[in-house]
Amino acid sequence: MSNAISIKQGLDIKLKGSAEKINGSVAQSNVYAVKPSDFIGLTPKLSVRQGDEVLAGASLFYDKTNPDIFFPSPVSGEVVEIKRGAKRKILEVKILADKEIRYVDYGAADAASMSREEVINKLVKSGMWSLIRQRPFSIIPDYRSMPKAIHISAFDSHPLAPDMDYVLSGQEALFQKGIDIISKLSDDVNLNINGKTGHSKAYESTNGVKINRFVGPHPAGNVGVQVNKLDPINKGESIWYLYPQDVINIGRFFESGKVDLRKKVALTGSEVKNPQYFDIVVGASIESIVSNNVSSDNVRYISGNALTGSKVELDSFVGYYDNQITILPEGNYLDFLLTDGWFGLGLNKLSVSKSYFSWLMPNKEYTLTTKLNGELRAFVVTGEMEKVFPFDIYPMQLLKAIMIDDIDSMEQLGIYEVDAEDFALCEFVNTSKIDVQHIVREGMESLRVELL
Repeated sequence: MSNAISIKQGLDIKLKGSAEKINGSVAQSNVYAVKPSDFIGLTPKLSVRQGDEVLAGASLFYDKTNPDIFFPSPVSGEVVEIKRGAKRKILEVKILADKEIRYVDYGAADAASMSREEVINKLVKSGMWSLIRQRPFSIIPDYRSMPKAIHISAFDSHPLAPDMDYVLSGQEALFQKGIDIISKLSDDVNLNINGKTGHSKAYESTNGVKINRFVGPHPAGNVGVQVNKLDPINKGESIWYLYPQDVINIGRFFESGKVDLRKKVALTGSEVKNPQYFDIVVGASIESIVSNNVSSDNVRYISGNALTGSKVELDSFVGYYDNQITILPEGNYLDFLLTDGWFGLGLNKLSVSKSYFSWLMPNKEYTLTTKLNGELRAFVVTGEMEKVFPFDIYPMQLLKAIMIDDIDSMEQLGIYEVDAEDFALCEFVNTSKIDVQHIVREGMESLRVELL
């Protein structure tokens, strides 16, 4: 028996440039990179030096506070650079890839004959444990703990998000194998799917999971929203979560014994000539994917989606957990007052508050820039956030508690149930122009450190 849950509060941001369901051809990157900044709460310690030869699946760095947790190289080759920032902070570990990828052989295994401890040990020893994260805090979980449940969000509701049914196509057997492995970690495994008619057919036949159907605008696809509606997290509790391509990679690992971190990414955005999907290896260069497919030079490259992704340069690399690259026009120019400014009709501007007549065209797709359309203003109660925030939580009050570092109030207001991505729409509609997601992330980190 599956649950059917309807999400009322939220907002679907319709942008131009969704990926067509075809696979484009892309040459293998010469250089790949893994970035410690992709892993929240990590204090990295290097396992390699510049000039070392590594195999795919070998450790590049590990967590100083938990040395058993390491992060594998996605390809084989030479460590050509360890890029550092201020105070010698490790920013990237770059590998010059071999023409033919060579792998560490961890040995194939059948999860059906393995205990929970044996499955965990195999995932930890191979570095594949890095694909699993926990709420609260969105950190890699302690493998010695027991989660309240495991959740897999099988659809993405972010702007221009990849179609997870298309991503799964042809890999159903590996996905089921991954589910069989994940089911060893918890008795309560939830597969949260898109409940709209005609969607998620590929996931409905999955065995060994509890299927939950969600219908509604973004952020219906967020794990935090799904958990909140099914069984909210209380203090002292945690859930583990993954996404379909993580499950597929775990299934592939147990089948082959090799850390083969392949994934399908969607190249999206109004500045992309031919938005489509590409098969890559984790850590591929952005330039190798977008080459000759961008219509302008004045653009912003985002690893991830337009709401929660990270701004990157053309010579940077796809984030470890990202399934999407978004390219938007930079908003570093002035609008003409009479046409695109305050006196204009605003037919090409998305209007959440119905300030422009564009609200009369609910299905219109927009070309939005990165412009803030205003300066930093006072943080006042307007009721905007509550309209797009589907949690039974007061978002403005929680943000103020975080800003003054009032841990007791943060806990009472439900901080364990949320993460930064859950506030992305609040940031989008908020007229104050305050970086709400950054505030939430800082609050989560402050609380995590306090609980250590």
